[in-house]
Amino acid sequence: MDEFFKKLPFIDNVLKGIGQIMLQENRWTGLLFLIGIFMGSWQGGVAVLLSTMAGTFTAMKLKYNPSEINAGLYGFSAALVGVALSFVFQTTLVIWILIILGGALAAIIQHFFIQKKIPVFTLPFIIITWVCVFVLHHFTQIPPSEMISASAAPADYDDFLTCTNAFGEVIFQGGILSGIIFFIAVFISSPAAALYGFAGAIIGSYISHMNGEPIEKIHMGLFGFNAVLSAIVFSGFKKKDGLWVLIAVVITVVIDDLLVDHNTLNEFGGVLTFPFVAGTWITLLIQKLFKNKN
Repeated sequence: MDEFFKKLPFIDNVLKGIGQIMLQENRWTGLLFLIGIFMGSWQGGVAVLLSTMAGTFTAMKLKYNPSEINAGLYGFSAALVGVALSFVFQTTLVIWILIILGGALAAIIQHFFIQKKIPVFTLPFIIITWVCVFVLHHFTQIPPSEMISASAAPADYDDFLTCTNAFGEVIFQGGILSGIIFFIAVFISSPAAALYGFAGAIIGSYISHMNGEPIEKIHMGLFGFNAVLSAIVFSGFKKKDGLWVLIAVVITVVIDDLLVDHNTLNEFGGVLTFPFVAGTWITLLIQKLFKNKN
């Protein structure tokens, strides 16, 4: 089966780009992510395909580094732009156009930071989505998607599902099965990343609960998905990796809770993965300072 994908490098790059949403350079992870998204909404599935294809195609046409394209580095922010816009708005013609243009622009912004050797993770997705949501909310009458109201419905979950829901919410999926599929998708690529991500969701949910965040939103995974991503970044097999995971998750969750409590960025579509990016940057800075002292 791997030979099949090697004969179709564009499809392979697109799937890896989707897999890179959770930092996994793995076509099977990307395929499972795509299946989980389609299970939640066919519009979301089509959107993530279109935006990832647009980002990958743009990178190829602009002759970016082939190894970076093959690793899916120009697909993950593009993928998130697509799924975010299809989640927030009803998919009118304008939204479909923005999904494609946003995917292409995400690749260009990603390339700029890669050239500067700055690890921005999902920042291109955040910037593009914030701008699109703000402009569309203030200057158009495009109605919200049905998924917005459906995602607000409370449900009773146990602690295990709270954590898998956090995996699902990384890609805007509130379904229980999608979250479990996403966890499995990461696990087949990197068991350490999946288990540390699960632990990050536990810690994030606990801290948010102690901070008095709404229990139904905690169970939905809304206060755990940024923690999942931060934990995956620092996951590994050394003892000190666990310490860095803990530091990153705590910083990320504190930022997440502060922004949500003060209704910051609501006009722009919410915090998205900004707490993950900010928390990871701060942790990397602490790591650098720690290494310099030794």
